Amino acid sequence: MSAPATETIETVLEEAVDGIVLPPSDLYSDEPPLETHLHLQQMLLLLKCLDWLWRDRNDYFATGNLTIYYSSRRLKSEDFRGPDFFVVLGTECKPRKSWMVWEEEGKYPNVIVELLSNSTAKTDRGLKKQIYQDTFRTPDYFWFDPDSLEFKGFHLVDGTYHDLQPNEQGQLWSQQLNLYLGLHNHQLRFFTPEGQLIPTPEESAQAAEAMATAERQRAEAERQRAEVERQRNEKLAAKLRELGIDPDTEV
Repeated sequence: MSAPATETIETVLEEAVDGIVLPPSDLYSDEPPLETHLHLQQMLLLLKCLDWLWRDRNDYFATGNLTIYYSSRRLKSEDFRGPDFFVVLGTECKPRKSWMVWEEEGKYPNVIVELLSNSTAKTDRGLKKQIYQDTFRTPDYFWFDPDSLEFKGFHLVDGTYHDLQPNEQGQLWSQQLNLYLGLHNHQLRFFTPEGQLIPTPEESAQAAEAMATAERQRAEAERQRAEVERQRNEKLAAKLRELGIDPDTEV
């Protein structure tokens, strides 16, 4: 969501300290909304899966459709918008209005995912890729089209992006996340190094409930088996008594 007009980046005044001009330190994100509901759901899916997987960690920041401010000369001089999804490692996991590189120890994203659309695909494949390679030096860059399912990834080697090669399942490896990215039910998802799907919190809850249900069913089946066995023993004992044999007498 764009900030109010009085707080847009064009009207924020820079501070002068001891004659040194410093960029503002409290800037709002200035991103347009995602193209479609499908794009929004895909961004949220990536975010909640990673947050759920790393719920015990506090050393990363993952978000989507948030402006990254990185120019201390002219804050919007570059023809650039924020990534649809990105992860910064080695930083505090806390809410932010935007990502200001000069306020974040000079850190840029370690991983970026752009969601292609008719209006953004050219920029995502061209200008943004160039910025992520040459300026951000982001090690892992991926793009995915939620409509056509086009999926591609790159890893930075000696300052240049090289295509990532898919495994047998068509998944691409992220060295930064130590996870695979790949398609599942026509959506981009994370997978463990062993190829296991990283679940959403809802999927985890459903799996836990399914396991609990299976355990209850197993326990009930065991109870019924024990009851059948008890009734069988009682009938056998009654038959022995009819024959004058005490079934409780030890042999």
